[in-house]
Amino acid sequence: MDPFVRKLVERLHAPGAPLSRNRHFHTFETPEGRTALRTSRRLRSLARDILTCHAEGGRVGCAPGSPGEAGEVKVQLTLERLSGKRTSLLSRDELELLKALPGVGAVLGE
Repeated sequence: MDPFVRKLVERLHAPGAPLSRNRHFHTFETPEGRTALRTSRRLRSLARDILTCHAEGGRVGCAPGSPGEAGEVKVQLTLERLSGKRTSLLSRDELELLKALPGVGAVLGE
């Protein structure tokens, strides 16, 4: 992951003073900025589902990606309420950012 994109995602998830998308709109007009916004939304959605799944007693697990996907991690959720599953492939950097979100690191296991 590009270091600038990673820094933007970290700033978007900062608990104290998150980066304002309105104030810094020029930053988010660039390809790197759009990638950071997309990654941020994806990680927030996955974090919300992980915490909901865990609270409802569903299974949450991480496993290495398939052999063709070097360096990727598969996060699998079993959603009992919906009788469904959600599987997401994340890079190692994305997994680190996901674990940094409140409550997610404890569920996934540091």
